[in-house]
Amino acid sequence: MAITDTVDWRADLGGGVRVALIQAGTFTSDAGTVFGPVPRTLWDRLVADEINPDATLTQALNCLLVETPGGRALIETGVGERLTEHRATQRGVHGDPIVPALRAAGFDPATVDVVAVSHLHFDHAGGLMTAAGERAFPRARIVAQRVEWEFALGTNPRLITSYDQDELRLAETWARDGAADGEEEVLPGVSVIRTGGHSGGHQAMVVRGTQRTLGFFGDLCMRPWSANPRWVPSFDDFPLTSVEVKGSLFRRATDEGWTVVLSHEPRTPVGRFLADRDRYRFESIL
Repeated sequence: MAITDTVDWRADLGGGVRVALIQAGTFTSDAGTVFGPVPRTLWDRLVADEINPDATLTQALNCLLVETPGGRALIETGVGERLTEHRATQRGVHGDPIVPALRAAGFDPATVDVVAVSHLHFDHAGGLMTAAGERAFPRARIVAQRVEWEFALGTNPRLITSYDQDELRLAETWARDGAADGEEEVLPGVSVIRTGGHSGGHQAMVVRGTQRTLGFFGDLCMRPWSANPRWVPSFDDFPLTSVEVKGSLFRRATDEGWTVVLSHEPRTPVGRFLADRDRYRFESIL
């Protein structure tokens, strides 16, 4: 893999499967919405050293570049290059988006075979197109769940606000054809698993080598405290589903010793789950 030292973390999973973490900038989220119904008395100490003066948290846009004997995959695309200056300021966006971040890491976006996004919210699928509206990954299959496209382009007033529908309609003509229906191995060793919860068609990604397995759970596991299945953010569209699927998925990751990469953690994004009574906790391995 032609990766330079600008990557934030890399690992060889065995059998020719390698993965590198590239942070495609940052954005901010209101701290209260990140923790949803969890009382501030429980979460305040967890973010005391990082909460911004405007009561927001800085969130990393963590993407994974995967090389397997069967091809190259990118997991997540960040916010991309198409936000107006006003919207970028509103959302606290900083840093290089995914295409220049990949190039800085010595990787040509045109050689990506598969782009898998956990869901179609702006901070995960915003990088599908360049600033000019062209395909950012011109020969890649775009893999979101088929039902996620239905939720994203639907008319439910609660869900519409979660998606940038105008942008998704521009990408739909060429991106929707690559959709997955449930669990699928999209490249040898790289699988998507429909989870629902955070969004109706949310999916997790699992990368398997001969020596190690890596799990990326999208916005079901954004930050270290997300390892507690009962802690869900306010912007989960189906929170009860989130709690249920996090419990089963995290149990599997714990029992099988998976490496876990968090979607929005800026400082310690790589670790593993440890059982903690009837829940789990995240332990960084960086």
